[in-house]
Amino acid sequence: MADGRDVRSPDPEAAVEADLARGLREGDPRVFEQIVRTYGARLLAVARRILKDDDAARDAVQDAFISAYRGRKGFSGSARVSTWLHRIAVNAALMRLRSQRRKHEDPIEDLLPTYTDDGHHAERFVSWVEPVDVTLSRRETSEFVRQAIDKLPESYRSVLLLRDIEGLDGAETAALLGLTPNAVKIRLHRARLALRKLIEPEMAAPHGPTRR
Repeated sequence: MADGRDVRSPDPEAAVEADLARGLREGDPRVFEQIVRTYGARLLAVARRILKDDDAARDAVQDAFISAYRGRKGFSGSARVSTWLHRIAVNAALMRLRSQRRKHEDPIEDLLPTYTDDGHHAERFVSWVEPVDVTLSRRETSEFVRQAIDKLPESYRSVLLLRDIEGLDGAETAALLGLTPNAVKIRLHRARLALRKLIEPEMAAPHGPTRR
């Protein structure tokens, strides 16, 4: 502008988000119905990743929306509605995971890299420094990486999912899982090492992942 003022076009997404946040706090049923339609599929995908079961995931999402409606007045608007719902859905899925009958977990040591006496890897690894969420976003690698993640012991899989896939920080992950931040850090490191060992044969294949 000639007068030096910074005039920017309004952000349509931000405007929609503001309307949803306002309607949510006011308890407008039409707005809440719109929120369910807008974010339902996304939250279902989150719950599926954690629970690995469609029916349990749907129940978790239903629990999440009920919790969100009951707690709507506590939504301050400092976070996006989508972010707020994501945290609630993750918590609902984890609560269902904890309520399931715990089964025996195989030790993760069998999935970790082995070392020679001089401290070097016993196996030969190709360079693989790509973050897990980026690897999952690539169509040609996503399916076998998801299968590899599912092979991790549950206590390690949950940490990996929350930190590397769902994007929670260490403190949030620790609070949701009832762990110390240091325990989260250790489990995440071991889970990443185990995942690397599981997917290494595919990543090292001359023509990329084997198609099934």
